Order: sequence, then structure tokens, then C-alpha cells
Amino acid sequence: MVDWMSALIGSSPMVLPQGGVNTSPWLAEVSEAEVEPVILASVLLSLIVIYLAAKIGGELCARINLPAVLGELIGGVVVGVSAFHLIVFPEGGGEVQSVLMQLVDMTTSLSPEALLRVFQGESEVISVLAELGVIILLFEIGLESDLKELIRVGPQAAVVAIIGVVAPFAAGTIGLIALFGIGTIPAVFAGAALTATSIGITAKVLAEMQKLSSKEGQIIIGAAVLDDVLGIIVLAVVASLAKTGEIEILNVVYLVAGAAAFLVGSIFIGRLLSPYFVAIVDRMQTRGQVIISALIFAFLLAYIAAAIQLEAILGAFAAGLILAETSKHKEIEAQISPIADILVPVFFITVGARTDLSVLNPLDPANRAGLVIASFLVVVAIIGKVIAGFAIFGQPGTNRLAVGVGMIPRGEVGLVFAGVGAASGVLSESLDAAIIVMVIFTTFLAPPLLRVVFDQDESVAPPLATPPEMETPEEVESSPGAS
Repeated sequence: MVDWMSALIGSSPMVLPQGGVNTSPWLAEVSEAEVEPVILASVLLSLIVIYLAAKIGGELCARINLPAVLGELIGGVVVGVSAFHLIVFPEGGGEVQSVLMQLVDMTTSLSPEALLRVFQGESEVISVLAELGVIILLFEIGLESDLKELIRVGPQAAVVAIIGVVAPFAAGTIGLIALFGIGTIPAVFAGAALTATSIGITAKVLAEMQKLSSKEGQIIIGAAVLDDVLGIIVLAVVASLAKTGEIEILNVVYLVAGAAAFLVGSIFIGRLLSPYFVAIVDRMQTRGQVIISALIFAFLLAYIAAAIQLEAILGAFAAGLILAETSKHKEIEAQISPIADILVPVFFITVGARTDLSVLNPLDPANRAGLVIASFLVVVAIIGKVIAGFAIFGQPGTNRLAVGVGMIPRGEVGLVFAGVGAASGVLSESLDAAIIVMVIFTTFLAPPLLRVVFDQDESVAPPLATPPEMETPEEVESSPGAS
């Protein structure tokens, strides 16, 4: 079996499928040959569940005129920690119930120690596939975007991104301190969680609605990319503040300079080298030369972005923008689509599966304080991004409400903020729960709301006159002056 499989079944502490953490030295003595085939079988079983949930959820939402991605998120919730416990993840060390692992336990003769290894390995593989899914998604979005249009709307996108970060951050932080008496550092951390935007969720909805290349779509994508960069910087600042009580200026300067240099440099250099990419591909004679070469390029930029402490998805998006300007872009788009169909649902199902809806239960006294704070955070999260959309200038006819709504979903990005805050010990249980509730509401609210605001814009638009070349012969004969 390949080396990565051996790495997955190392001797790290494991979470029991029935709950708890086991650090027994017996784990080191479990035979790799015993668990490797079962890890693969468990991954295959998990993928069956993921694809069934994605298709059923997507089809149901599509039939009631809702974005399919919303159905995938809901499908993830159903099979995840909030409902059936089919797809669960052991990070955090808490009690975890995995129905799939119990099924594996019943159908194999593995020892409890070996089953722990299988559970960890299966979860790691699904997490990696999910990360690959969002990288492929952003690469595909880059291919479908127009770099010249992105540059043209760049100033507007920058304004949307900056206001979309500053407004919710300031309002959230000040409100938490003034209204709820929360300490400065926890309030800053919660305010920072409000700055995030999940570019993956919004981009998928825009693509489904065929609005990705519209003026609004390009502003949203450009702003979301900048928002991601700003979010990384904000996260680094507040994480440093939580650890040391002070902000490391050099680290912030490094992140800002690195982000600017990477985005501008990769696009500039990539455009210069793209003719050589086409020439090399044209000389190849083996199968899959176009898509393999494109993925090498995308993964290279994704690695460079990750290596300089940015998000790998930014590198993939930049690679898509560059290759979109080559003569091979249509061919790459056609060949990347089936790969996206395979991997992207894993990402959205995983986002839903990690969402714990138990924090929404008002009957649990432990949730009530969090729900009150969450109500405030949800309002700030929505208004802060909508305001950013209305700050667009010099673009008459732009659906500003659609731009603002497109920036609302926090998705997995918001969960990262919550996870870092909880791990640092800065956030109380109620504040941590409030951030999670805010992420849930904004993630699930944005896709249907985005469709509504775009549909309303189309319904008030004046009907276009039929061009002469589109008239039928009957219309020509019946028109005045027809001979």
C-alpha cells in the first residue's frame, strides 16, 4: 500500500468511535497490514454516503428552485454530527459516535485498537479529499472568470472587501463589549470571525445560476478573494493578540506583502509564461496531457500560496485566471468539470457534516446565553456585508443588494475562526456557540437569498427588443412594410 496510508495509521492518540480518547501503547503494536485494507473499505463506504447525500439533497433543492449547493450542505448536516452520525470527524478529542465505524466493527474481526486506526485514517482521507475539492472548485471558478473584467471592477471589489471586513468587525467588537460586557480580547476574536466570506459557497451558487461572468458576479468573486486575504491577516493578528496580548507588527507586514506579491506576481509571471505552457502541451502525445499539465500548474500555485501562509485556494484561483487566457481554456474547462463533480460535493458535505446544530437548542440552558449573543452576531454579520455591497461606485445598473448578499456566507472560513478561538482558550462556551450559530445561519441563508435578489432584479428589468435577425418568417411577413 502507498506510503500516505502508512502515515495515516501512525501512533497518534485516537478517538474511540464509541467516545473518548485512547492513548494506549497497544496502538503502536497494531499491524499495518491488518488495517490498511479496512481503511480503504471505510473510505469507500464514506464516499457512498457522501455522494448519496449530495445527490439526494441537491436534487430536492433543485426541484423547488433552490441552489443545489444548499441541498448538499443540508445533506451533510443529515449524515453528520447533528443527525445520523454517518460522517464524523475525531478532531478535538471529544466523544464521537460513528455509525459507519460501528458497521465496520460488525463486519470485520478487527481489534478495538485496529478499529481506532481505521477511524482516524478514514477521517483524514475524507478531510484531504474535501480540501482537494475546494481547491478544484476555485481553480474551476478561476477558469470561468474574466481576468480583464476582474481588473476592471477591481476598485469596486476592493471597496466591497474592505468595508465588508471593517464594518462587521467594528460593529461586532464594539457591540459585544458595550451590550454584553464581554472582554476586549474575546470580543475582538468574535468580531474577527464576522469578517470572513466563504468564496467557495458563493461561487458555486453563482455558477449554478450562470451569474459568475456577470458584473455582479465578478465583483463578488474579486471582493471574496480580497476578503479571504484580509481575513487571513485579521486571523493572524487576533491569534497573536490572544497568545501574547500584543500584535506582532512584523508578522502582519509579512502577510500583507506576501499576499500582494503572490497575487500580482503569479498573475503577471503566469501571463508571460502561458504561451510556453500551450507550446509544451501541444508537443505532448500522451493521454490527458492538457488536464494533467493544468493540474500541475494549479497545484504548484496552491502549494506556493500555502507555503507563504496564505490559503491554497488563492493559488488555485490564480492558476485558473491565468489559464483562462490561453487557447486551451475551453478544453481545460471541459476536462476539469468531471473532476469537480467528483470532489466538490465531498467539500460541501463535509462542511455540513461538521455543523453541530445542537447549539441551536433553546431548551438546553447552556445554549441560551450563546443564542442571545448569536442573534446579535447574525444581524451584524448580514448588515455588515450588505452595506458593503451598497458602497459600490461608478457602476450604474449594478445589483448592489446581490453583491452584498453574495458576501454573507461564512461557511468553513468562519468555523476556522471559531476553532482557533476555542483552541486558544480565549472564547467562552457561550461565545464559541454564538459564533457557530452565526456561521450556520449565514451559510444556509445566503444561497436561497442570493437567488431571490437576482430573480427580483431580472423581474424588474425592461424586456429586451427582439433583434431583427431573431424574428421568425411569420413575424416578418406580418410586420408593417413587409411585401
